Amino acid sequence: MSEALSYPKNKIQIVLAEKVHTAAADVFREAGYTVEMVPNALEGEQLAEVVSRAHVLGVRSRTKVRAAHLASAKRLMAVGCFSVGTDQVELEAATSQGIPVFNAPYSSTRSVAELTLCCVIGLARKMAERSMRMHQGHWEKAVEGSFEVRDKTLGIIGYGHIGQQVGLLAETLGMNVVFYDVVRKLPLGRARAMHRMMDVLEASDFVTLHVFGGATTRDLMGEAELAAMKRGSHLLNLSRGSVVDLAALKAALQSKHLAGAAIDVFPTEPAAGKAPFESPLQGLDNVILSPHVGGSTEEAQRGIGAEVATALVSFLDSGATEGAVNFPTVHLRPFPHAHRILNIHRNVPGA
Repeated sequence: MSEALSYPKNKIQIVLAEKVHTAAADVFREAGYTVEMVPNALEGEQLAEVVSRAHVLGVRSRTKVRAAHLASAKRLMAVGCFSVGTDQVELEAATSQGIPVFNAPYSSTRSVAELTLCCVIGLARKMAERSMRMHQGHWEKAVEGSFEVRDKTLGIIGYGHIGQQVGLLAETLGMNVVFYDVVRKLPLGRARAMHRMMDVLEASDFVTLHVFGGATTRDLMGEAELAAMKRGSHLLNLSRGSVVDLAALKAALQSKHLAGAAIDVFPTEPAAGKAPFESPLQGLDNVILSPHVGGSTEEAQRGIGAEVATALVSFLDSGATEGAVNFPTVHLRPFPHAHRILNIHRNVPGA
């Protein structure tokens, strides 16, 4: 695309909110764009004002971009979710207005996988309970209920990028790995695919969830699924807060059917760091709670910043939609001295 024919880069307003890593701004600036960095999550009038004037909006997980906000978008060309998930943007509304939404499906993979294995070991050694008691001034050195993870079975629900990495790391600890995915996946290492999710639940000492959010996975782990897990096993959720029925999980933990759980994501999460947090799992000494930090490492955030910004620059410069979650992937070679037009229309019979 010719610079002389394209919309002037210095007039394109790119707004990055929620302390998106500076690597993103570096990518935009190297491509000739100007970036406005907003340190806080956007909401209310501030979000409406930014959406109404920005050409590109970049957010993390706390800014919720809904249909009402998108309706006031006058020039918004793309939204970048600097995260794996895109729950924070109403995708159907964005698609209907021709706004592609980009995310970072790869860059936080290692960080989430490492924390998952950390939680597996922490649950096996009762670290949540031990730490809580030490903070209360009690020295309780005990063997009962603590064990090595070697030769134990890890069941993975959702064998995507993160699930695969979790499986490979678990094998280095000597664990047996089984998995279930709604899409047929090639097993890596010595992992074994199972035909039903229930088979994984029944066979595993630890079950870890790595699935997408949305209606199809809401309450994926409910009362029946938790009851199907082995007595004395553990549940980990580092995917989406909506996939576990927390009331049912609390009951399974209190009845000692499950020995422990590690939860990093929640159905409702505070919009700001200092806002109060409430969960039915608070106060249970066999539960590890963390504030959605699976991908919160310097390495992951740097990678996410570069990954999403690169995709957005490619879209702005050439119309490529590679990396968009709500548009078909289009990545054609550049056409000098020409414009590229991307048409979006409803699938109406006879049109």
